[in-house]
Amino acid sequence: MQKMKGFRKFIVMTFLGLISVCLLIMAASAISNLNLPEHSLVIEHLSEFDKIRLEETLHLRQAVGNDVWPGWGDADIPAIQYNEEYAFLVGYSKPPSGWVKVPSNQELGGPWEVVPDDVFSGQVYYRQLLPAPDVTPQAFTVLVGDRWVSSIGTYDWMKISLTQTIRQDLPAFMRPIFPAQLFVDQLLGGSDKYISLSAHEAFHAYQGASVPEKLTTAEIAGRQLEDQYPWDDESLKADWQEELDILAEALRSTDQTMTVDLVRQFLLLRITRRESASLSPELIAYENQREWLEGLARYAELEIWRRASDKTYTPMLDTSSLPDFNGYTGFDTRWSQEISQLTMMADDKGDGRFYYTGMAQAFLLDRLMPSWKLQAFDENVWLNDLLVAAIGE
Repeated sequence: MQKMKGFRKFIVMTFLGLISVCLLIMAASAISNLNLPEHSLVIEHLSEFDKIRLEETLHLRQAVGNDVWPGWGDADIPAIQYNEEYAFLVGYSKPPSGWVKVPSNQELGGPWEVVPDDVFSGQVYYRQLLPAPDVTPQAFTVLVGDRWVSSIGTYDWMKISLTQTIRQDLPAFMRPIFPAQLFVDQLLGGSDKYISLSAHEAFHAYQGASVPEKLTTAEIAGRQLEDQYPWDDESLKADWQEELDILAEALRSTDQTMTVDLVRQFLLLRITRRESASLSPELIAYENQREWLEGLARYAELEIWRRASDKTYTPMLDTSSLPDFNGYTGFDTRWSQEISQLTMMADDKGDGRFYYTGMAQAFLLDRLMPSWKLQAFDENVWLNDLLVAAIGE
């Protein structure tokens, strides 16, 4: 009996202890949320950390970009970063007014002005006030004059705006206690990931400069056909799950013969899935185009990080001052996360699925047909077509 009373006391104390820990965590989260930043610390010009991240992105692309994709490292690609009030343009001397969104050809913005009393890499750079808080160049590529320019939010503004969006979407009672900042920090990662994301958008600019019609067609497909895609079809989702699992298994495989066999299974599953779902030629083209557009950019984002993690690459000295830069040592963890996420995309609505399937096919092509990039920008050539050629089907 005494032992039973002791056990019950232990259970009660453990339960109370857990409750106390939860309350402490909630209190700490609530206090932390009171101090969440609402505005960028530096607004009217690029901060020193902004400049270091941008310079490192350019340095990294120039050092290993041609190894990631022939010609990408040599390409002269200006860059836009924007915060809640301004868009900043670097690498473009005397730019014409505004920017043009692709593929709508919508002209936005106004004249660019030299940022007063500040330089980027020893050169003047430009800025303009955003027409409205929700009118930005967005994270993609835009045209400034006749040049394709990469575009992304500043690191600080990305974190602030995403935190605000997440909190707004929460039930009212959760907003004070949900650890939004911690969640966003985990989601966005540190400067290493931001630099790779900047490279992602720079690859879109390279796609646009190299094959503008192919990029434009792929982006139009995304806007016109996403709502027509049968995302909620349970049979289709089950077939997609098989396809994603096989792709993940192929990425994990270290045996070339097994990899070829898994790729063959993937291609057969893909044909069967499309036939079973009675996908129209337009929706099949939509899959191929989004894999080409976003999957290749995701591939470039990860491959440039992988190459940066090699001991032969040395980041710029100034990156040591970034409080959350880890010298690209986290690639293996990111790669494992990407493969795991790939297997969870069957229930995802929207073209986020194609970021992963396109990326996966690109990495498999690296193993099976090293020359594949010479054909990847050709008209009507898609990643699954190249995989068919790679295994000799």
